[in-house]
Amino acid sequence: MELYYEIVLVISLLLSLYYVFIWHRHFEIHITLIFVLIPITNLAFYLLSRAHSLEEALVPKKLTYIGGCYLILQLMMVVFSLCEIKIGKALKLLFYAVTTVIFTSSLTIGNSDLFYKTVGFERVDGVVHIISEYGTMHTVFYGMIFVYFIMSLGAIIYSYLHKNQISRVIIFLLFLTEVISMIAFFVGRMIFHNIELITVAYVTAQIIYLIIIRQMCLYDISSTAVDSMDQTGNTGLVSFDFKYRYLGSNVYAKEIFPSLKEMTVDKGFLKDDRFSIDAQTWLDEFRKNNKNDKFYYEKQDNTYLIDINYLYDEKRKKGYQFVITDDTANQKYIKLINSYNTQLQDEVKDKTRHIVEMHDRLIMSMATMVESRDNSTGGHIRRTSEGVRILIDEIRKDNRYDLSEEFCADIIKAAPMHDLGKIAVDDQILRKPGRFTPEEFEKMKAHASEGARIVHEILEGTDDEEFKVIAENVAHYHHERYDGSGYPDGLKGKDIPLEARIMAIADVYDALVSKRVYKEKMSFEKADSIIMEGMGTQFDPELEPFYVSAREKLEQYYDSIEQ
Repeated sequence: MELYYEIVLVISLLLSLYYVFIWHRHFEIHITLIFVLIPITNLAFYLLSRAHSLEEALVPKKLTYIGGCYLILQLMMVVFSLCEIKIGKALKLLFYAVTTVIFTSSLTIGNSDLFYKTVGFERVDGVVHIISEYGTMHTVFYGMIFVYFIMSLGAIIYSYLHKNQISRVIIFLLFLTEVISMIAFFVGRMIFHNIELITVAYVTAQIIYLIIIRQMCLYDISSTAVDSMDQTGNTGLVSFDFKYRYLGSNVYAKEIFPSLKEMTVDKGFLKDDRFSIDAQTWLDEFRKNNKNDKFYYEKQDNTYLIDINYLYDEKRKKGYQFVITDDTANQKYIKLINSYNTQLQDEVKDKTRHIVEMHDRLIMSMATMVESRDNSTGGHIRRTSEGVRILIDEIRKDNRYDLSEEFCADIIKAAPMHDLGKIAVDDQILRKPGRFTPEEFEKMKAHASEGARIVHEILEGTDDEEFKVIAENVAHYHHERYDGSGYPDGLKGKDIPLEARIMAIADVYDALVSKRVYKEKMSFEKADSIIMEGMGTQFDPELEPFYVSAREKLEQYYDSIEQ
């Protein structure tokens, strides 16, 4: 029988050595413990088979309970781990505590009746027999094995029924290991009296777990991904702890950054090294905001993408990791696309500018055509547009209105359209040199609403909705008065759009200081007096300070043009 145990021991040792050879840091710790404990247990059985006295037999006999206690526990732990069933720390500690108490009690064999009440020795035909009467703790030992087996079996069945992300192959192999171990432990002793069949069951478990490990390596995406990146040699990995101390890097990273070869593990960055300086800056940015996790590193003709993540040990953050990839081709493609887009955008802007200019000239032509029918001396639309611009410049100096660039540009651009509605007014009324009769004035007032309608139709379908609204408001409401006595809708106060309130001041000011066929131009002083008197009745009083600050520029402008 010694030969049997010797063969089993040698096989278990070879299997454990093979496990060491293929070992990977991602391997389950409980599987590693199994490959450590099985050779120790089989060694104990081998030494027991060579004993010639009770004194020689007691020590190896006690050691056999390492397998009986801790191996069974590790088998259960592996089942829970591979079936992804979490065991709380407190419960895990309880399992180890109970197992340790039972194993410790087995060490009292020959000294106490706690585990064995009596123990004897005989060797018949080269086979060692330990004659014993079991004590209380041995019964507890059997109970522990049974509980661990039932819990393992329950976890396997539960995973098979409810966890479709667990490999069915692994579930079957775990079930096979448990069944073989239990049959060998309980049934084998009843059938084979001269040998311990459990030793073969342990070796079988080793073989099965080597198969499981191979399967796990395929299913462990995180592990295979890291290994694949390492083997293909196109992804660099560099790690630092939270104190920016260098932890290590792979070969590809050292090829990109040769200074990594000079770095010492557990030491900080090198001085006067470009990568060290850049890496520290990147880490500072990442610490400030985790969204700042991507940086680019230019080296000769290559561009490398540095992707920073936290370095984890299970679920605990331990530091930082750089994932480095060659992004040269992608960056060249992006530059090409950006260049093409820039060129395309420039062409679109150029075409759009031409269209807008044509559109603006069309509007200006229509406004000029309408103006030519009026009884003014001409240039009204040009002058009012400049007056609006001067007022806008003063308003923008104050933060009260917080006008956008677009709004300011749009109201200046819309100013020439304010009287487009006059195209619908009869020439006899439009060109009348004197005052209008009430009936004529009513017809003249219609030009505001008509102007809004014309502007709406002209700008129908435009992409610039904000300009469309502003232009319509300028045409529609520039004759409204702040006190509500204006036309066409009798709007009052802030109900009148701001662009129309600004247009009203520029329109009336031009009418006062410009020469018409029916009147001479008014002096700046008198015109200013009329405008100021109208603040709060005809004009928005909040615009008064802006008009006052713009007054000198308005006068300078009107002095500079011939009327």
